[in-house]
Amino acid sequence: MSAVNPYMPPRAQVADVLDPASEYQPVKIFSWRGRIGRLRYLAYSALGYFAMFVAAMVLGIVAAVSAQPAFVALIPLLVTVPYFAFLVMLSVQRSHDMGWSGWSTLLLIVPLAPLVWVFNRGCDGENRYGAPPPPNTLGVKLGALALPVVMIVFIGILAAVAIPAYQQYTIRAKAAQVR
Repeated sequence: MSAVNPYMPPRAQVADVLDPASEYQPVKIFSWRGRIGRLRYLAYSALGYFAMFVAAMVLGIVAAVSAQPAFVALIPLLVTVPYFAFLVMLSVQRSHDMGWSGWSTLLLIVPLAPLVWVFNRGCDGENRYGAPPPPNTLGVKLGALALPVVMIVFIGILAAVAIPAYQQYTIRAKAAQVR
């Protein structure tokens, strides 16, 4: 009879997945794994949105020059599907930073739920999804600031166009009622 117990755990030396010398994990934006902080989530989402906007403009110009109606109909699909996949990857990493499963990104379809991904703090220190993300650089902070600034400018431009158009509409509507 052998003295070795077949049910005892192995005694192999297993190296840790994370390097103990580094306290932060590298950011991989095109991955489902890892963690990403709030500002980096906003900055990369804004950068992806601007890239989608530029790609839509370029494809729109190409479609206008080629005069292919089938190609014009495919432009929204060609542009939004890669951006949606990119945004889901970022949201999964953001969920990991908060200590949640990646499946929690399905909650993003609930109205106002995306605000949780923006305002909720990530876990301090290491969690089951890895070491914390690196500190934010100046570029990340400026990129995160770009999204609200652009939205305010966009709303301002929209208001500058919509308010006079609505005023003209009300004048024409009143004139039509008098007749």
